[in-house]
Amino acid sequence: MQEATPVPLTEETAADLAELFRAFSDTSRVRIIAALAGCEMNVNTLAEAVGLSESATSHHLRSLRQMRLVRTRKEGREVFYCLDDEHILSIYRMGLDHVQHPVRR
Repeated sequence: MQEATPVPLTEETAADLAELFRAFSDTSRVRIIAALAGCEMNVNTLAEAVGLSESATSHHLRSLRQMRLVRTRKEGREVFYCLDDEHILSIYRMGLDHVQHPVRR
């Protein structure tokens, strides 16, 4: 594998990247992201799928929206959540693949 020359990060870019990874530092948020990797869901269905209260799920969704990891779609009075874009799904899947990969000794 050829090594690329590291590109220095601005403080703002480094902060944004740290914020992204902070979203993945909470098990409840990771479980919400995992559930949304399959399809969009409303808060009730999502809370049931991840085993959290609706209030806790809403709290995490608010954080994930602020971090631009999930977005909403309104249908009548119902709000549906989905992952914001393919990048979030890729980051989740790569992380999952990494932690499930056998340890090399």
